[in-house]
Amino acid sequence: MQKNTSQDSIPVVSIQGYRQEQSAGREELLFNELHGKRHIDKPHKHDFFIIILFDRASGTHSIDSKDYTIGNREIHVLFPGQIHKWDINDGTIAYQLMIERAFFEQFAPFFRFSFTNYQNHPVIKLTNNAFAMLMYEFDAIKEELNNDDSLVHLINARAAVIAAIVSKQAEHTFTEFKVYQSNPRLAKFNMLIDEFYKEQKSVAFYAEQLHISANYLNILCKKNLKVSASGLIQQRVCTEAKRLLQIERLLSIKEIAFELGYADHAYFSNFFKTQTGVTPTEFREKNASILF
Repeated sequence: MQKNTSQDSIPVVSIQGYRQEQSAGREELLFNELHGKRHIDKPHKHDFFIIILFDRASGTHSIDSKDYTIGNREIHVLFPGQIHKWDINDGTIAYQLMIERAFFEQFAPFFRFSFTNYQNHPVIKLTNNAFAMLMYEFDAIKEELNNDDSLVHLINARAAVIAAIVSKQAEHTFTEFKVYQSNPRLAKFNMLIDEFYKEQKSVAFYAEQLHISANYLNILCKKNLKVSASGLIQQRVCTEAKRLLQIERLLSIKEIAFELGYADHAYFSNFFKTQTGVTPTEFREKNASILF
């Protein structure tokens, strides 16, 4: 099932569109198996969360206009609203969990880092041990879903274990995850940015929430992340601005600026050009050919 299928907007595919293909499922969650060649040429986005466990695999997965080479024993995570397409080669074996937003929110805290981190690094390589543990949990969820009296609380618990394992692998894979793990204040700052970046651009606001001075927060960021505190806030705003410019084709630049907390359209355009080297209009025009 698709929504917003206007030529000016990226199609949004709901979970209902996959129920005929499901290997097992209930209202909140579907389990699908992927075998062999799969090709999605037209970029689209979902209104639900997807986690894909690749066993033997090759091909290309494009997420938010960035191409990732698909390899053996990987996890790919897709949050609602992210744009994707893929070209999966013959011989691929993979497993998908498709999860409605409300159900996802119940175990989301077990993804121990900011969602932005996972969105920026959606492909996570797995150790043999981590793959085996994830495969066990995926199989257990499938088995439970196939029961006529499947227990949603048990499925939720296994989904939380999956989130914890993925987070542990991410911690060992990406440098900034290690930094956040070792510095709870920076991890909290990152999560606060996710929550408030549209309304709050001031370092002082976040420092107050963390019960430290703005100067000390800035020192922590520069020492551990090699970027200023304001730079992190700006990066988050810019990431969302790029996403909106690409996927919300019906929104004007002025409307996107307002959505991101900028009353002054010109100020937002100058900010965006400073961050990216191009104006919002130029960025949208450049990426139109990629998405359509």
